[in-house]
Amino acid sequence: MKTKSIAYWTTTILVALPIGSGGVSQVMQYRANPHGVVLELGYPLYFFAILGVWKVLGAIAILAPRFPRLKEWAYAGIFFDLTGAAVSCAAVGGYGAYGFHVIAPLILTGFTVASWALRPESRSTGTLFPASEKRQTGMNTSAANIG
Repeated sequence: MKTKSIAYWTTTILVALPIGSGGVSQVMQYRANPHGVVLELGYPLYFFAILGVWKVLGAIAILAPRFPRLKEWAYAGIFFDLTGAAVSCAAVGGYGAYGFHVIAPLILTGFTVASWALRPESRSTGTLFPASEKRQTGMNTSAANIG
């Protein structure tokens, strides 16, 4: 159990730190000097400000105790943000050296999925595939009712 807890917190921090700090950076750049990614991807500047706020809130949500339903939504949002970033960068040719802006979000997506899968019971809304009577008895109930 201790190993699972260490793995959970390691992956969670590896997600929350870049997501949260990236969100703060996006919010700070909104009024300052926007970086070239906005122009390169073709999104409006305000889109990155909105994403920045949601990233900060998502990072806080996955780190804070309790609120398992909020955590589920935060993990989903982070997953969508990261996979959307990878696809957006790939669509414009994976700008940067060796497609870093495509590969990095996919690596963070892996950490996000790992963090979600390793989360303790107190941070979960329940099991993904709850055991049913069919699985417990090993028998298909509709087949058992025939005859």
